[in-house]
Amino acid sequence: MSETDSARRHIIVGVGGGIAAYKVCSVIRHFTEAGHDVRVIPTRSALKFVGAATFEALSGNPVTTEVFDDVDEVAHVALGRQADLVVIAPATADLMARAAAGRADDLLTASLLTARCPVLFVPAMHTEMWEHPATVANVATLRAHGSTVLTPASGRLTGADTGAGRLPESTEIGLLGDLLLARADALPQDLTGVDVLISAGGTREALDPVRYLGNHSSGKQGYALARVAAQRGARVTLVSGAVSDPGDPAAVDVVHIDSADELSREMHARAPQADVVIMAAAVADFRPVDVAGAKIKKGEQGPAPIELTTNPDILASLVTARSEGTIPATTAIVGFAAETGDAEGGVLDHGRAKLRRKGCDLLVVNAVGDGRAFGTTDNTGWVLAADGAETGLPYGSKTLMASRILDEVVSLVPDRKGRTADHDQESERNR
Repeated sequence: MSETDSARRHIIVGVGGGIAAYKVCSVIRHFTEAGHDVRVIPTRSALKFVGAATFEALSGNPVTTEVFDDVDEVAHVALGRQADLVVIAPATADLMARAAAGRADDLLTASLLTARCPVLFVPAMHTEMWEHPATVANVATLRAHGSTVLTPASGRLTGADTGAGRLPESTEIGLLGDLLLARADALPQDLTGVDVLISAGGTREALDPVRYLGNHSSGKQGYALARVAAQRGARVTLVSGAVSDPGDPAAVDVVHIDSADELSREMHARAPQADVVIMAAAVADFRPVDVAGAKIKKGEQGPAPIELTTNPDILASLVTARSEGTIPATTAIVGFAAETGDAEGGVLDHGRAKLRRKGCDLLVVNAVGDGRAFGTTDNTGWVLAADGAETGLPYGSKTLMASRILDEVVSLVPDRKGRTADHDQESERNR
């Protein structure tokens, strides 16, 4: 059993008055289906978008907006005190302004003042509202008060508008909520101003126009790393092969590739601008020497033998490029190793040998087989460092594992204060 589902929790889902309120229905279902007790507290405006009956049916609890309802139960105090997690989605500009000012003019904002659990604001608004200095200041205030405020996704907004300010997908909100339930301090802004390049998923090596060689990889761990790094303040580029993860993470620049050669080109082209490179992709070891121009037929005797050649070792080549000066010497490089024990040694033995062979700064080692690692929701493993340090990763969700891996990565990134100042100046220029 993972850390996120070990106990029934009390969760408040606060709903702001924005068009994205309809998406929150799936967030409520995410938590109720995990067995948690969910209390929905909408604002008055939210009920203009989604009716109270919908929220009551999904949560199994009564819905009210007013401080003066259920006065005998002192709901505006009791609900916040009982909560293990508060998720505010959509967090409108008005709602965040009232929360930052400590207002208590409805049941939701009053409950926020009594809550002592993790509070997750999920903003959704037009780009101009998100970038307005007042909203920027309110976000900073909420974070200073200990709340987590997500960076919104970019994409289609109301009408024909597009840009930053879109509500992240409900699955992503649920995963990050689960993460805060498991680990309240999992999303600090300690990667602000840091450029992180991550690869994820499996590569596909074409045999013909129909078939390919590949490997088992869902991409879930790489996507979790991108998702968490972005919400810890990093500027994240995700180079993604074939994945089964639902949707691109919010606030992440995603580049899609197919083959190992394509992955290698993208990683080498982007690594010189990165402070951290994380190779979480499962790269196929081999590819066909020749790709058939038409579908290979079975024939009575079966297909002809296919000659294979070795794909480039992208992790090793990145380390070599760093030693040769193509990639800055300060760039941290993190690799992944999926290992099985055999007659020559256990999983950790093979992991230590691979770390020495690859020359990267950190190596995340997972044991695979028997339903572990590939395609699973939960995982475990170790982080091995070049200086000999070894950190165990307790069994839990891949999102939780991502947060613990990034804890180790943070220590490799120098001068974060300077990077943060540069990041703030760049954001100001862009505005």
